[in-house]
Amino acid sequence: MLQAEMASSLPYGPLTDSAAHLCIDMQRMFAEPTPWHVPWMKRVSPTILRIARAYPSRTVFTRFMPPVRATEAAGTWRRYYERWSEFTREQLAPEFLALLPELVELVPPAVVFDKCFYSPFTELQFHPFLQARHIDTLVVTGGETDVCVLATVLDAIDLGYWVFVASDALCSVSDQAHENLLQHYSERFQQQIEVASSDAILEAWA
Repeated sequence: MLQAEMASSLPYGPLTDSAAHLCIDMQRMFAEPTPWHVPWMKRVSPTILRIARAYPSRTVFTRFMPPVRATEAAGTWRRYYERWSEFTREQLAPEFLALLPELVELVPPAVVFDKCFYSPFTELQFHPFLQARHIDTLVVTGGETDVCVLATVLDAIDLGYWVFVASDALCSVSDQAHENLLQHYSERFQQQIEVASSDAILEAWA
């Protein structure tokens, strides 16, 4: 009966041991009062922590790592870091790059993967890292819904991953963009993305 309930709440069935929790950029520079502050990051962090604690050995935390200085960036990224020079690593205190303290406590067995761009899949070793562990399903949490999470989700579906977006474990500075994207995922990517609550995901991840 439980299996049937899982299948009905998640149209393509329950998650298996080929699933991993991919948590995007839950770092102090976004959680604390900096110019990149995401106001409700701390509101969703307990939900993210609950998922990570349920499967710590199957959790990957990413960290967004700016260049040392703007001149090291290519193309429009240089203009980006000229605008946000206070977030280059020559100016930003290193502790702001760290994960939230409650997440750091799970490492190890959770893994931290640093990335230089919005999506971790732009790092050449990330997809092989998942493939070597036979991961074909990703439960995505973190921030921001309309920037790094968006880039990650689109790259993941292009590579054939089954993507679960945990609707109550994402955050953004824009409520409207957050809500619009959750609706967009549900309406336009129905065979590749499932938008579900953390409760539904954890119930189905046996």
